[in-house]
Amino acid sequence: MKKKLRHFIFQELIFVADPDSFSDDDDLLAAGLNSIGIMRLIMYIETAFGVTLPDAEITVENLQTLNLLAQWIKGHQA
Repeated sequence: MKKKLRHFIFQELIFVADPDSFSDDDDLLAAGLNSIGIMRLIMYIETAFGVTLPDAEITVENLQTLNLLAQWIKGHQA
């Protein structure tokens, strides 16, 4: 899951010189993930992983790192 997320985020949403040096605990928001990117990411996640993520849970705490994002998604998978 994290591999798919990482690929989408760094190909479509955040442009960094060396995505491989970005750890799963580095701050995605500080790296440039903005509100439009978050909307695109949520749509991608819901399609790619077959989950529905509640709007009320779209928070910094769930989106800040790849690890937190993966944990949030896993919590909504059947």
